[in-house]
Amino acid sequence: MATNGAPDPREPHGSLVPQTPAPDDADNVIVLFPGPAPRKLSDVLQQLIDEFAERPVTLREVIVVLQGRAYNLLMLLLALPFLLPIPLPGLSTVLGSVIALIALRLTLGQKPWLPQSVLDRELPPKFFPTLLNGARRVLRFLEVMLKPRQLWLTASPRLNQLHAFIILAAACVLLLPLPPGTNFTPALCIVVMAGGLLERDGRFVLGGYLAFVLNAVFFTVLAIYGKHLWVWAKALIAGWLS
Repeated sequence: MATNGAPDPREPHGSLVPQTPAPDDADNVIVLFPGPAPRKLSDVLQQLIDEFAERPVTLREVIVVLQGRAYNLLMLLLALPFLLPIPLPGLSTVLGSVIALIALRLTLGQKPWLPQSVLDRELPPKFFPTLLNGARRVLRFLEVMLKPRQLWLTASPRLNQLHAFIILAAACVLLLPLPPGTNFTPALCIVVMAGGLLERDGRFVLGGYLAFVLNAVFFTVLAIYGKHLWVWAKALIAGWLS
């Protein structure tokens, strides 16, 4: 089975190049109590913009740049386009699948893993700069608000598996063939929950559960009244056009 061993981050000239995969124990996983303080989110994002401004990029290269916080931050970043008016032609299924695969492994208490075909798939040029430039306000809010608190909510492996299951459930909703605009609530759940896990912020983790409940209420209402709302909307538009 393919591993997630990321290539060595740098050569002397600073370019990202494939290297021999690292052993399994070097894979990026959730670190509950890291030693040195991690880089500021804005610094990581600026590096992504600088690295991938003008060329296609693979998820493997992104994981190298993200380093120890790779998989939680990757889930957060890949959910952001669903919150923003960013066109995703042919990418929505790919992004949702990557989030679901990572969350599934974490739900099972296993190290995050992605197939080689996913790791080496190229995303379009300027995808990350477009995404990050459009998401600056959201990311700045997260950077200011996120901080370690209520650590007991992220200190238990069992609880972390439950948190990952919530992300998995929301990611599965992203994969459904739903009307435009309905991906906002599951994506919000993923962003808030992944942000909470990223910085060990128990309040954001609880916020992720609240977003999940709102997501469930939204789709329940949509399932029950969706047809009636569609008929009403068509009649309203027809009245305007007549």
